Amino acid sequence: MKPRLIDLFCCAGGAAMGYHKAGFDVVGVDIVPQPNYPFPFIQADATRMDVRFLRTFDAAHASPPCQKHSPLAALSPHKTYPDHIDATRALLIESGLPWIMENVMTAPLDKARSVVLCGGMFGLRTYRHRRFESHLDLVAPPHPKHVALTATKQRKQRWAEGWHVSITGDVGTYVGPEAMGIDWMSGNELCEAIPPAYTEFLGRQLLSHVNETAHARKAAA
Repeated sequence: MKPRLIDLFCCAGGAAMGYHKAGFDVVGVDIVPQPNYPFPFIQADATRMDVRFLRTFDAAHASPPCQKHSPLAALSPHKTYPDHIDATRALLIESGLPWIMENVMTAPLDKARSVVLCGGMFGLRTYRHRRFESHLDLVAPPHPKHVALTATKQRKQRWAEGWHVSITGDVGTYVGPEAMGIDWMSGNELCEAIPPAYTEFLGRQLLSHVNETAHARKAAA
């Protein structure tokens, strides 16, 4: 039986697919319906999850909304966005589960307890840096230099010419499979997703910790 992971603020499942490939059974939670989420889904407010329910899982991932901390928020100064990072961290710690929390580079995650992943580490045609905080000692692959040109306009044309692309706005599914490793989302969902390669890499580390803890408990019983 595979270990179970709960995926909080799951959106359309970019992170979830990586954890699935790493070896977890994944269940997603989001306040908004997610018809394209590829695994079992619960529509609920992730900020109000019962800790007892969380403890029925073996591990947790959370991607609180990033809009407040994204540089793109400056384009809509009249809007206000929620900041759930501190509350989510507290919930994850209270659960007692091994956990990982993801967000944009400008979010207030603990830099001393986090790693940064980039598409260049996994041979993807987008750089898309994201920070992953955890109580575990996560490791990241070597970070290659950014040498590819990245298109923010005329992306379909530049993509065909071999450029990298910036995944923002409704980029359309033409960049999905190769740039992000995602082929089940709409363009708007893609712009909020992370490549599954990121969480597949970290998920193997998380799974190793879960298995080692289970073996230690059996040995002590």
